[in-house]
Amino acid sequence: MTMHLQKLSVGSESIQTLQDWQTHVVERRKAKGLSAHAQHVTRMTPKQKEALLDGGSIYWVIKGLIICRNEIVDLEATQTNDGRKACAIIMTPKLIPVIPTPRRAFQGWRYLKPEDAPLDLQGPSSGEDLPPELRSKLVNLGAW
Repeated sequence: MTMHLQKLSVGSESIQTLQDWQTHVVERRKAKGLSAHAQHVTRMTPKQKEALLDGGSIYWVIKGLIICRNEIVDLEATQTNDGRKACAIIMTPKLIPVIPTPRRAFQGWRYLKPEDAPLDLQGPSSGEDLPPELRSKLVNLGAW
């Protein structure tokens, strides 16, 4: 059964700032001779690896809303700069906008069941270009 992750995108102001960061990460990986995938390193390795690799995504929380996702490609054992064990979540470099869904702050990542995952936004009414404050107000008003 597929499982997803949800993660706070610390420092991101919008989908575009997250995309800019992930583009930088992809370029860094390519310069090292690695695949052209986005990557996020976390201290804890998810125990449900098979479920995550069975079509799972990482849903990004920006300014209190889940607003986009990356498809998960692999989970790789790695190390932090100070030599501690870590996990690299390898993702497709394309961010997919989703219906904005409120989320309270949390530390690390959390599992997200498929039935609780927001649906993808498609077409010109996706709201991708809306300022984060306006998007948040629309969600709070129930207009999304």
